[in-house]
Amino acid sequence: MPQYMFAYHGGKTPESEEEGAKVMAAWQAWMGGMGDALTIPGAPVGMSKTISASGITDDGGANPVSGYSVITAASMEAACDMAKGCPMVVDGSGSVEVAEVMEM
Repeated sequence: MPQYMFAYHGGKTPESEEEGAKVMAAWQAWMGGMGDALTIPGAPVGMSKTISASGITDDGGANPVSGYSVITAASMEAACDMAKGCPMVVDGSGSVEVAEVMEM
């Protein structure tokens, strides 16, 4: 069965300990709901740099990645359906880019 990478974009830092706990619970519930389909839980990431022929951009570009996960799904459509439940998508603070991991 194919694997898909979820690249998270956006999100926001919780403003209080209580909000942080609520956000963490939402992520744990969503990820837990994927069961064995969640192949690599991944992690949040720090600010990225974009390297191109014209040089290095220190700000991660127009839409920097904020984290990643790898899931297993029967199809791109099934993977996208799983991504729709991401807490950042649900609360409108971010988006999920879905890409199939190609076997080499």
